[in-house]
Amino acid sequence: MELSVLDITGKDTGKKVVLNDAIYGIEPNDHAIYLDVKQYLANQRQGTHKAKQRSEMSGSTKKLGRQKGGGGARRGDINSPVLVGGARVFGPVPRDYGFKLNKKVKQLARKSALSYKAKEESIVVVDNINFEVPKTKEFIALTNNLKISDEKLLIVLSEVNKNVYLSARNLKNAEVITASELNTYKILNAKSLVMTEGSVAAVEQIFNA
Repeated sequence: MELSVLDITGKDTGKKVVLNDAIYGIEPNDHAIYLDVKQYLANQRQGTHKAKQRSEMSGSTKKLGRQKGGGGARRGDINSPVLVGGARVFGPVPRDYGFKLNKKVKQLARKSALSYKAKEESIVVVDNINFEVPKTKEFIALTNNLKISDEKLLIVLSEVNKNVYLSARNLKNAEVITASELNTYKILNAKSLVMTEGSVAAVEQIFNA
């Protein structure tokens, strides 16, 4: 797949970039995408939820009544789960929600997500993105020039650029990442994918490593 390379004013530079069909032109695997997104979201969970178990409650351990014949459910001390204010049965405990996913499955998922973007013609390639100083106004001007200002954007750079990152930080519909941080969730969560020439080369190098 061949795309025209634009400059930050939105004009065609006359250059072309060829997207590798082995990355941007495969038949997408939806199940691999599902697993990779599921793992990403699971890793975002803190897992710090906690409810006190019966042994952790403070209260007398004296048996409140006879075992049978009381006309109600059997209960022991004041911490019994059957009583109001008692412990919770099988309550949540701190845990890690992460799970293992094979590297090849993750790679397939990311290739599938990029292939979806390529099929939707949602990938824009620019020669370079750089600002002398952090300026949100300049970043908004960039999105206007590329005619994608009303869309949710993912800007992919070849390396960290603090000025570009700070320029986009206050915009809720834009996120700036490097090629090495690219993941399935972020690709699919954005309407348009803006890549620099350098990041296209970096992505190809990452997948061929």
